[in-house]
Amino acid sequence: MTGETVVNARTSAGLKTKVFGTLCAPIIVRLEPVGRWFEAHIHRRHHHHNLSYTSGSLGSDSSSDSSDDDLEYDEDDSMLLTLDPKDWKNQDHYAVLGLSKLRNKATSDEIKRAYKRKVLKHHPDKRKVEGAKKPRENDDDYFTCITRAYETLGNRIKRRSYDSVDSKFDDSVPSVSQNSKDNFFKEFSRAFDRNAVWSKKKRVPPLGNDKATFEEVNKFYNFWYDFDSWREFSYLDEEEKEKGENREERRWIERQNKAARQSRKKEDAARIRLLVDNAYACDPRIKRFKEEEKEKKAAEKKAKQDAVKALQMEKEREKQAAMEAERLAKEKEEEEAKAKAQAAKKEREAAKKVIKKERKMLRDLCKRNNYFAEAEADRVKHMADVETLCERLSAVDLQALNETLTKSEVESAKEAFCKQVCDLNADMERQHQEELRKQKEAQTSKVGSGGSGGLGKHWSEEEVQLLVKAVKMFPAGTVSRYEVIATFINQHSSSEHSKTAKDIINKTKNLQKLDGFQKEEVNKRAFDKFEKTMNKSKKQDVPQPSERFDTADKPGEKKASGAAEVAKPWSTDEQRRLEQALKTYPTSTKDRWDRIADTVPGRTKKECMLRYKELVEMVKAKKAAQAAVGRK
Repeated sequence: MTGETVVNARTSAGLKTKVFGTLCAPIIVRLEPVGRWFEAHIHRRHHHHNLSYTSGSLGSDSSSDSSDDDLEYDEDDSMLLTLDPKDWKNQDHYAVLGLSKLRNKATSDEIKRAYKRKVLKHHPDKRKVEGAKKPRENDDDYFTCITRAYETLGNRIKRRSYDSVDSKFDDSVPSVSQNSKDNFFKEFSRAFDRNAVWSKKKRVPPLGNDKATFEEVNKFYNFWYDFDSWREFSYLDEEEKEKGENREERRWIERQNKAARQSRKKEDAARIRLLVDNAYACDPRIKRFKEEEKEKKAAEKKAKQDAVKALQMEKEREKQAAMEAERLAKEKEEEEAKAKAQAAKKEREAAKKVIKKERKMLRDLCKRNNYFAEAEADRVKHMADVETLCERLSAVDLQALNETLTKSEVESAKEAFCKQVCDLNADMERQHQEELRKQKEAQTSKVGSGGSGGLGKHWSEEEVQLLVKAVKMFPAGTVSRYEVIATFINQHSSSEHSKTAKDIINKTKNLQKLDGFQKEEVNKRAFDKFEKTMNKSKKQDVPQPSERFDTADKPGEKKASGAAEVAKPWSTDEQRRLEQALKTYPTSTKDRWDRIADTVPGRTKKECMLRYKELVEMVKAKKAAQAAVGRK
């Protein structure tokens, strides 16, 4: 709303109106009443006083007296009369001053006014003037309890010590029950509000309601789980430190009081923790938050699983596509390879047909020309040469040879044929010599790699046989096996060169890695030796007529027959039977060797005795070799 400034001026012509400007719109201003005048107004309205009372009471000294009317004092004089001044420490100081309803909420000003009222009413001189009951002398008067109450509550430190052990304070903790869960905010709000007074931090977060956010609830429980209490229990000290007669006694009292305070402090901390735990267990918001968190995690997990599944499906599709491409490429390669193989097969078959045709032609030409020989022996030899030519020559060479034989005369054809056979034999001989040279070079390199060991030294046939025998006598697992074998060979060998363990190892490896020529040579020598032995035994087994009845008297015959018998090998079963018979029939047994021979089928008494002697010599040699190594 706007307005205009209007001025009426009277002139000779009459009344005129002029406009000089405009006015702004009206503004509504809200004022908040504050100050002691508003306080007086509220006090007057509360006590139903008129304005004259308020203005008359607003003075310098009467203001504090008039404000006493808004306090609700507990006037219980009968209680004061029952107080024992000597037991002032156990009295209710707030009840003594008439502040039972306010208690720890009472301000220092309210405590001063309450004490002033009590002094004006219960001072011994005041009661004496009013004709009240005659007060007791000195400290026996109950007025001492009023003084003690003000000394305790009027001092900030002493009051805090007293409030910490106030008997009227409710230390109860709601339990975890269905009632606490149903009335959670009502039950636990009271408990937390009561205990919030002990907090060193002034801003205590409220419990809130069911609509509180997760951050608010989390802040509340973090505060109470880390609750820092100023509550202390020095008021309950059993003895005062000042009562100690000397310094040591005072220190002892202080230690005792300190231990008791710490114990009560721990109990109170455990009570607060129990309160918070019970609240956390009954709080419906925590359950809701957990369910929401669980659903959130489940949703995140499902999203991750879906993402992983999608990724796996994508990878599977890529894999399938790659496999399909690989399969197609492989099929294409197989088709190409198959086509190449078929083409190569056709070429081979064509080549086979050509070479077969040329071979047949060569055989027919040679056969028509009587194999270019007149004698039967030459003819057989040329027939073998024809087969060798068919086997060794290629299709081109066969074709060239056939053309030469077809176009030439018999003598020229024979010369060409013989020349081709000679060239082929020379070529085969040259290849054979080359192979022999390579094998010898390989053998020489193996021998040279042994250095000065056993591979570089000469081993006689006797030493090789002793090595084979010793390897069987001293199997793997024998202590110092190769040293024992070397000692055994040195003891039984006629060679002047002694063998070492390193020689034995190298020779053993060499024997295990023999090439084809060496094996063939060793087998040949072994076969020749076996054939020689068998021939000798056969000759010895057939005695002359004049020697059939006196062979036992001739040492030569006895030795030959013994050699023949030894040459017959003993099987594993016969060896086992012989060893068992030697154990069963000791030397004291009558006809011992006859019984032993009966136990071993296929063996005579003499064969058993010779085998026993051989075994004894073998055991002695074995022990001697091991003993020699042990002495070293």
